[in-house]
Amino acid sequence: MNIFRLSGDMTHLASVLVLLLKIHTIKSCAGISLKTQELYALVFATRYLDIFTDYISFYNTIMKLIFLGSSFSIVWYMRRHKIVRRSYDKDQDTFRHYFLVLPCLFFALVINEKFTFKEVMWTFSLYLEAVAILPQLVLLQRTRNIDNLTGQYVFLLGAYRALYILNWIYRYFTEPHYVHWIPWIAGLVQTLLYADFFYYYFHSWKNNKKLQLPA
Repeated sequence: MNIFRLSGDMTHLASVLVLLLKIHTIKSCAGISLKTQELYALVFATRYLDIFTDYISFYNTIMKLIFLGSSFSIVWYMRRHKIVRRSYDKDQDTFRHYFLVLPCLFFALVINEKFTFKEVMWTFSLYLEAVAILPQLVLLQRTRNIDNLTGQYVFLLGAYRALYILNWIYRYFTEPHYVHWIPWIAGLVQTLLYADFFYYYFHSWKNNKKLQLPA
């Protein structure tokens, strides 16, 4: 554990709390992509298959439970809650997210560190997380006007992965033989997908204007 890893985890946790705050207090999921939330639920379900078999630490187990529970609860709220689901913009959230799942599974079967079920699923979760934000970014481009909580949620998601890259750099220079190309490349791809959003987010913040993305 180092300051970059801890900051990344807390930023990731903050993004989830911001989204849950929006859903619970405003009773709205406007501007949120259900497709992205379903992909994240799949990411955590396949990444944390070891939660009941391999104990690493209390902190690690709690974080796994939080991300698993929150991701599935968000999907439930958007699909089943009688008030929240009314604000879901199904007509705009049309990204065919299943087209992302199969290629990620294929690459996980072909490119992995060890060909075991848990290792392939863990690798699959890395590849899928790298592109899971795409439906959300497409939805924001279509709707253009983005409320503060949605903008903060997406920003924190991107910042979490950027902090993890700093964590990997730090560990590379401080730990012997620390080389993990698969999470590194997947994390870099994930961060680059946020580049356009980051630009407009900081531009709106600097000029004290409402966040808008170009169509």
